[in-house]
Amino acid sequence: MFFHVSPGTCGGITGVLVFGTIGAISYLSKVSLAYNLDPQNVPNAFEPFLVKYLRAAEFIVGLATGSIVLLVGSSALHAQSGHLPWFYASPLILLGQSVLFGVVFMVWLIFSYEDHKHGNAHTKLKYTVSETLGFSSLVCFCLGYFWLIVVVTR
Repeated sequence: MFFHVSPGTCGGITGVLVFGTIGAISYLSKVSLAYNLDPQNVPNAFEPFLVKYLRAAEFIVGLATGSIVLLVGSSALHAQSGHLPWFYASPLILLGQSVLFGVVFMVWLIFSYEDHKHGNAHTKLKYTVSETLGFSSLVCFCLGYFWLIVVVTR
């Protein structure tokens, strides 16, 4: 008897592994217990970077959501009663995780910076969470698109 996993399981597991791996690498690469978000102690020096980070995350989230909507929306044009074939599930799950990580990254980054502006330390853990969410969003987006290209062209 064979065990079959649900469609999309591999994509979901891949996204979780990406998040865990990036989180571990990020945490282990930090040497200080706290970090100053404003480079060289210049007040508000992080704000231009904050805008760039948020814009990059918005771009990734926009591309990923647009791709999901386009692919799922086009399923109505398929002859399979409006359903996509099962092999699209994993790349779609990865793109969905990219969106989730990206949105949480944006909210987390704003929250962390506001917390920093109130005089609270930007700890090693907070820095790790920021990097993990941002890079996980990017990596899941890239892997999801690569997986989708492989599935579509085989």
